[in-house]
Amino acid sequence: MVLPLSERQERILKLIVRNYIETGIPVGSRTLVKQYRLDISPATVRNEMAMLGDLGYLVQLHTSAGRIPTESGYRYFVQRLLGEFHLPLRDQQMISHQFHQARLDLNQWMRLAAAILARTSQGASFVTTPQPLRANRFKHVQLIATQGRLVLMVLVLYGGDVKQQMLTLAEPLSQQRLSAAAERLNLLYANAHFDDIQQRIGQLDTLEQEVSLLILDILHRADSTTISDIYRDGLVNILDDAGTRQAVRVLEERTLLADVISEAQPEGSSGVQVVIGGDGRWEALKDCTIILARYGVVEDISGTLAVIGPTRMPYGRNVAVVRYISDLMTGFVYNYYLEASRPLQTKNENEVISGE
Repeated sequence: MVLPLSERQERILKLIVRNYIETGIPVGSRTLVKQYRLDISPATVRNEMAMLGDLGYLVQLHTSAGRIPTESGYRYFVQRLLGEFHLPLRDQQMISHQFHQARLDLNQWMRLAAAILARTSQGASFVTTPQPLRANRFKHVQLIATQGRLVLMVLVLYGGDVKQQMLTLAEPLSQQRLSAAAERLNLLYANAHFDDIQQRIGQLDTLEQEVSLLILDILHRADSTTISDIYRDGLVNILDDAGTRQAVRVLEERTLLADVISEAQPEGSSGVQVVIGGDGRWEALKDCTIILARYGVVEDISGTLAVIGPTRMPYGRNVAVVRYISDLMTGFVYNYYLEASRPLQTKNENEVISGE
């Protein structure tokens, strides 16, 4: 529960958090009055600090030392006092230029997003590739004759995810026969989920049934995936900090990371979320802050990007860079998946199309 503060207490808490973030030194009453030219005495500031300490927003490490924010203090600051912060125009232009110099390539954009987030925040970062939020759906299939009885199946799912798998036939078939089977499946399975395809297999001949079973296997595995590929950067930035070292576990353990993402970002959520000190749920984040946001089409296909660092971090700048890169990545999703979801064209019947 967030305990309400007076206007003066909010001002003092805001100045202490900002000063401590900048210097890493506990903040004393005389420092506040002198540095920020407050129109109240150091004694009055000390009284307010004591009240903020009693409310759990500040802590004093030693009797004669200044105060530092607690996790609750950081949360109050982020939720009520941070205000709107935008990246300077120069930084926006530099980041935007880097992205638009890149090809419309999923791997390149994911790596670039993780690198920019880590460099800007001086922390660690991760980016997950976009995934459909509902059950995966069939988009398009191609069957390509290779050698003898071997056939390459190229399956495109709704959203542009491309899967490849080899199929061994009972006997060799012409490319014309394979293309005809693929065309029939494209008409029959358009926009179909796993259950839809399973119900229609009985209408098919032997070849089409074999292909359909492979399609079902791929859809089942795609639907069972709880989190997509993860791109990480900046781990070295947090390994030297005792408080954030164990946060590496969050980045390395896929199940734990999926749990953090799903709870911090419920389905349908949007905007930037800030998890401070694990919010009492994740011990590995006890001395850390994670700032994360979805990108893409929130109710359709989306991924997550985030920065992880110590609780003493520049919140305004880090929230702004997560928000800005999330917006850029959303534009990428529209462009990339619009292009990728178009039917693939085969230049010659024995060409192997690159992909997963």
